[in-house]
Amino acid sequence: MPLHAEKQQPNEPERCACSGGCAMDTTSIQDAPPVAVSNTSGHSSVFRIPAMDCPNEENDIRKALAGITGIRSLRFELATRTLTIDGEQVALESGLQTIRQLGFEVLPIEHEQKTEVPSGLGEISKALIALALAIGAEALDFFGPDALPFKGLGMALAAAAIAFSGFSTYRKGLVALRRGQLNMNALMGVAVTGAFLIGQWPEAAMVMALYAIAELIEARSVDRARNAIKGLLDLTPETAEVRQADGAWLEVPAAEVKLDACVRVKPGARIPLDGQVTAGTSAVNQAPVTGESIPIDKAVGDPVFAGTINETGILEFCVTAAADNTTLARIIHAVEQAQGTQAPTQRFVDRFAAIYTPAVFGIAVAVAVLTPWLLGWTWTQALYKALVLLVIACPCALVLATPVTVVSGLAAAARRGILIKGGVYLEKARKLRVIALDKTGTITEGKPRLVATELLPSTIPESQVLAWAASLAGHSDHPVSKAIVTGLKLPENGLTDFVALAGRGVEARTDGQRLVLGNHRLIEERNLCSAEIEVRLQVHETQGRTITMLASAQQVLAIFAVADTIKESSREAVAELHRLGVVSVMLTGDNVATAASIAKEAGIDDARGNLLPEDKLAAIEDLQARYGPTAMTGDGINDAPALARADIGVAMGAAGTDTAMEAADVVIMNDDLRRIPETIRLSRRTHAVLWQNIGLALGIKAIFLGLAVFGNATMWMAVFADMGASLLVVGNGVRILRWTSGNDFR
Repeated sequence: MPLHAEKQQPNEPERCACSGGCAMDTTSIQDAPPVAVSNTSGHSSVFRIPAMDCPNEENDIRKALAGITGIRSLRFELATRTLTIDGEQVALESGLQTIRQLGFEVLPIEHEQKTEVPSGLGEISKALIALALAIGAEALDFFGPDALPFKGLGMALAAAAIAFSGFSTYRKGLVALRRGQLNMNALMGVAVTGAFLIGQWPEAAMVMALYAIAELIEARSVDRARNAIKGLLDLTPETAEVRQADGAWLEVPAAEVKLDACVRVKPGARIPLDGQVTAGTSAVNQAPVTGESIPIDKAVGDPVFAGTINETGILEFCVTAAADNTTLARIIHAVEQAQGTQAPTQRFVDRFAAIYTPAVFGIAVAVAVLTPWLLGWTWTQALYKALVLLVIACPCALVLATPVTVVSGLAAAARRGILIKGGVYLEKARKLRVIALDKTGTITEGKPRLVATELLPSTIPESQVLAWAASLAGHSDHPVSKAIVTGLKLPENGLTDFVALAGRGVEARTDGQRLVLGNHRLIEERNLCSAEIEVRLQVHETQGRTITMLASAQQVLAIFAVADTIKESSREAVAELHRLGVVSVMLTGDNVATAASIAKEAGIDDARGNLLPEDKLAAIEDLQARYGPTAMTGDGINDAPALARADIGVAMGAAGTDTAMEAADVVIMNDDLRRIPETIRLSRRTHAVLWQNIGLALGIKAIFLGLAVFGNATMWMAVFADMGASLLVVGNGVRILRWTSGNDFR
């Protein structure tokens, strides 16, 4: 069963209230249901559809192609306005013809070009020419004589301006009207045409030219938010230096490097692929993947990630992932998928906008029809005010308010090594009231270390006792023994008659002494324990430490305490959670004494030990009932039930692991627990900006709605208000890209 079976919601198609008018899509980018057959007589082709910039248009194309036999699957990417069609050649040609009949231009492109969404110099030039023509029409109307030739010239300039800037608007508007929809293009087309017909041709031309320019600016601003995370792709080198069969090194395209190939990276160069170090040592800057600001030392056996920077020495590594499946590539893909998911605020805005637009359109019709009878306005005055209302009716700024902000938040988090799986989790994180934390590998290092050494009184020199301990521990592969060897840092002496005592320790002879190194049980069996030793052991055991003792045939010589130490970042993270008003709880399978000791040291509010996976699940349910929204932090495997039940599942240290990345809602790409309070802070900041944008958009609309009906608002003023509000909310949302771990933007 998938880990998120309990949390999945049905994918209800959301309708964009300003189809075609917004540069930002507002629903998830979904694939059509694929047919599970191999492509034997066809191929996959990628096409750019410049006018496909809203989910309504995607849905229209999807429905039109659904009945064509031979098309196996479709993949829409609204972010890049591309469509990938997998099917037979005949079906492909039929599909392209069908798309064109819907009024969309279709341009074939290569796969490597599909991430580009150029605005195009031609579109900019047309908009500028249209603006110049509109200014000419305004000048002739204002300064020219009231003679027919001059009026005719002015009308011709206005018509030319509308033709240059409004062709795409009219085309998409007609398509929307045929579908019975009121989008920005339909509203603008009706408003401009009506203004021209009632003699306001200079204003009609200026409105269409300004609208075209504002659309280009808005698209550029939105693309900045959309493409923020894609900039990480530029961090990966296009080539890699690969060792050949004859031992020579050859530079080849990174996309062509096979798994298990040996790649060399020189100091100062970026690592082109994921791999495992086979030779050399170096410090590697992993900030693009994990967000760590300090370079990490790498040696043989350590993993390296594509896009990171090799700083000091030459490294050779064995490739473990293809270029399109590196950790960095999977991060980018995951964020792109997250950008398509709708946050709760976004779904609310879309539902509101779907009601708002028809309501304002109804008001416009009422103004045009009723005000000449009720208020004594002329029909021309009433119609003009109604046309102004049509421009104001577009909810572009309102619909843009949410997705730009959410995408910026997701990208800012990814830059910090925090992978958030969608806007729903970005918004939900601000509501968290309790964080449940696994112990091993989350709060602690996950590696046993020697934390205390006690030598008991004897006639044997201290150096000799420690050397004996290092020698016996060095001949054992038990994790506790390895921790003692690492902690003592002493050379091993020769041993004879070495024996491993299962479940107890080891025994050997050295320097004429018969020695044992083992646990409490072994010492008791040898009748070497005493009341004094029991007291010493009790002190360590209450702190959650594992005890190993070195003893001769006559007495215990030394006590070694090994423990899984707390990360320094864990203390800071817990303190920060408390400052945010979030309760911290530790859930662990270790004994209660160990749990209590670690929790006290880390400053955690509550500790629960001796928990099996089903016990952790029950603990999460209890915390949700007592406190409210709860997050579970773990490794994504053993804690799977608890991760699935929690409101937000957080995987720690997931760089390079598929399991944790798939299991959790939020993935911390390194082992730094401080990223969790950062996520909560980012969520709260994003929520604040969301409602700033919604308030700004609705406020401007409300003001101009009143001015249009009872004041002197003109059509070009309405365009400035509408597109100006759109640019304001986009700019405010994009600010989150500058978010840091502090309380505000820097």
